[in-house]
Amino acid sequence: MSWATSQQAVQVILMPQHLRRTAATAVIVGTILFCINQLDVVLRGDATPVTWLKVCVTYLVPFTVSNIGVLIGTRRAT
Repeated sequence: MSWATSQQAVQVILMPQHLRRTAATAVIVGTILFCINQLDVVLRGDATPVTWLKVCVTYLVPFTVSNIGVLIGTRRAT
């Protein structure tokens, strides 16, 4: 499915096959980034609410980037 409107773009992002790929990308890349950036803080027991917010963003960023890639790849030429 390709898209030309923002409503269609949301439909493309929510397609199960795209969600599986973007979520898998987020888990893999997010985990690597979490280990690099926050694992030592968590293992020391020094994690604060701000640390956990950073962890959430660490997974959200690759999910967002992966979705942008899906949208770039499926955009209908005008």
